[in-house]
Amino acid sequence: MQFPKIWLLRHGQTEWNAEHRIQGQLESPLSVLGVEHARRQAALMVPVLMQNPTCYASPLGRAQQTADIALGGAPFVTDARLAEAYAGAFQGMTLEEVAAEYPDIHGANPRNLDLFCEAPGGEGYGSFHARILDFMQSLTGPSVVVAHGLLGQVMRGIVCGLSRDQMAALPNGQGCVYVLENGMETVLE
Repeated sequence: MQFPKIWLLRHGQTEWNAEHRIQGQLESPLSVLGVEHARRQAALMVPVLMQNPTCYASPLGRAQQTADIALGGAPFVTDARLAEAYAGAFQGMTLEEVAAEYPDIHGANPRNLDLFCEAPGGEGYGSFHARILDFMQSLTGPSVVVAHGLLGQVMRGIVCGLSRDQMAALPNGQGCVYVLENGMETVLE
């Protein structure tokens, strides 16, 4: 499957990221380090934005805050399909609390993508993958996407033709830009 070129930015570190607390679709503001991550992305995005790509962002606050900084005031479209995976009962819990309260689920899913998608009452992988693919298929030209870690793993995996297991193993950098083009990924740092 071919898609237009995508520049993908994960939001900067949030206060909950620093606490290893699961956000899912709950809100947590960027930390001081997270604002610095977004500023680093802003420097990387200057030549990209000169090409006038269409810019999109998740509706969640941490992505909106990152987009405001990283896109240097360039306009962006908020798209609900770019929200992070809904992690059901796990949202607001630390990874340590999930391990204590749901030891079987936690033990069987050592990677965050799998763990969040197995959350009781959560969105599940199939639905999450389908809405990301639906968004990607709607793109008509080169695009910037400001979103989330797990969403980014799936989007990057779709472009690169990876299995779910390979997607779950991808690094989740903050303060960088993933360039997705022609079935490949490069990272601007």
